[in-house]
Amino acid sequence: MKNKSYIGISFIMLIFGIIFIPRIINRIKNGTTVVNDRMSVSNEAKKESSLHKIGPAPQFKLTNQDGKEITNKNYDGKVYVLEFFFSTCPTICPKMNQNMLLLQKEFSKDTDFGIASITINPENDTPAVLKEHAKVLGVTSQNWHFLTGEKDYIMKLSNKGFNIYAGENAQVNGGFEHSGLFALIDKKGNIRCRKDEYDNPILYYDGIDAKGVNAIKEDIKLLLEE
Repeated sequence: MKNKSYIGISFIMLIFGIIFIPRIINRIKNGTTVVNDRMSVSNEAKKESSLHKIGPAPQFKLTNQDGKEITNKNYDGKVYVLEFFFSTCPTICPKMNQNMLLLQKEFSKDTDFGIASITINPENDTPAVLKEHAKVLGVTSQNWHFLTGEKDYIMKLSNKGFNIYAGENAQVNGGFEHSGLFALIDKKGNIRCRKDEYDNPILYYDGIDAKGVNAIKEDIKLLLEE
């Protein structure tokens, strides 16, 4: 019986050697011995799902500081950050614009990164006004568009499209009030965000606070790698 067992084990080892050893040798020659197919798929899936996907960003068609029509299609294949602001804002907009400049500097060499700054006061912020505003700020990126259009259209885009509050209020300094939030959109046109400590999507990033800006920097890098 022992002899038969040894024979059986030897036969199994022989079959194993015939089938698997050539494959192992081939992997060694190709330098792929550390590759695990299932692990590769898992890593890719993790990479794709590292940031929460809110849904498609609203489509838009506006005019930039050079008088050119710009739509969301101009940002296809790019990761971009979007804000609503106005050039004469005396409160939060200057800080938001300065933080956008930090993002411009951080990703200045990456042609797949862009910025969209949409005015909520288009009656004042004509393309010429926005062009001067961009010049004063020190904007150098070809992918940073300051956008204007019809007021009702922009207000609807902000409040109903992105669900980022903006409105007129004669009682506040500057005549307008709005959120200081930044929207992050991926290369496929989806709004993306990280989750908070309770695993809830934050939806948008604080464009005024340093913590929010640092967070969006980190997440832009993740999306650029996708």
